[in-house]
Formats: sequence, C-alpha cells, structure tokens
Amino acid sequence: MTTVGEAPGASGAQPPLFPVGRHEGRPAFADLIRQTFALADACGWRDWWWCDADFADWPLGERVVIESLERWVGQGRRLHMLARDFRSVRQRHARFVQWRVRWDHCFEARACPGAPLDDFPQGMWTPTACWMRLDPVHGVVVATDNPQRRTAFQQELRGWWAKATPAFPATTLGL
Repeated sequence: MTTVGEAPGASGAQPPLFPVGRHEGRPAFADLIRQTFALADACGWRDWWWCDADFADWPLGERVVIESLERWVGQGRRLHMLARDFRSVRQRHARFVQWRVRWDHCFEARACPGAPLDDFPQGMWTPTACWMRLDPVHGVVVATDNPQRRTAFQQELRGWWAKATPAFPATTLGL
C-alpha cells in the first residue's frame, strides 16, 4: 500500500497521508474513515463529499472523528453528504448530529430514498484522493489518488446529487 504524499523509496519523504490501496474488513473500513478525517485539515480540502446508503457503520459518533471535523471546518469549506436515508445517522451518531447543527452553514445533505442499493455509490471524495466501498457487507474499500478514478467518482456523485432532494436538516420545525 502506498500513500498520497509519499514517494516510494524516496529518502526524507513526507509522512504518509491518504492510505491508498485495498482495505478489507469492517475494522479496516472504520480505521480508513478515522485516518481520512484526521488528514482533512492538514490537506486543506475545501470541498468534501461523503456518500453511503445510511452511514450506519461509519464512526461518525466518535469523539476523535468530531474533533477532526472541528479542525477541518471553517470559512469556505463545504461538506456534501449524500445518502439513501439519514435515519440511522440521527439514531446512532448523536455527536455528529450536534456538529451538523452547529456547522449548518458549511453543510449540505441530500437523499435518494428510492435509489437501488446495488447502484448507489458509497465512498468519500476529496480534491486529492477518494475511496469507494465495493462491498459494504464485508467492508471492502479501494482508496486511490488516481486523477481519472477521482474524476469519474466525482461525476458519479454529482449525478446522484442532481437526482437527490434536500434532507437531514439542522432543525425540524413542527407545526
């Protein structure tokens, strides 16, 4: 496995950044998310996209993940979150829901409730790298910094985004 920011065999190479390659298993999937979140601020990503059917098995409620988001978020940064359904986010990730309310001005979420699960993309896109979950049941993920794959994944996400409707509001108004 190589990493973005690391030249193979180069002496004095930068510390490893984005862990590219194949990752297998639910623990490896959760670790990949934690690692990616830890890199977000250092990499200076202004535009960050997350996509999952329901985000149920993302470690979004963990304190370390929220701390990473706190370091990343700020002026001019934008998080796009796309799901089939956000119910499990509200039920399982209370810390993230609180963070989302606080940073509403930097956050946009959309849902595609009728999307076929087999066709719906799952992964994360950044301007420098992305990862795609190939098998959600077994936690198989491929992370890459390849520009062509990054562009193709971004276009796929934008296509789904265009079909989606606003979802996961910061507040719910009751009448």
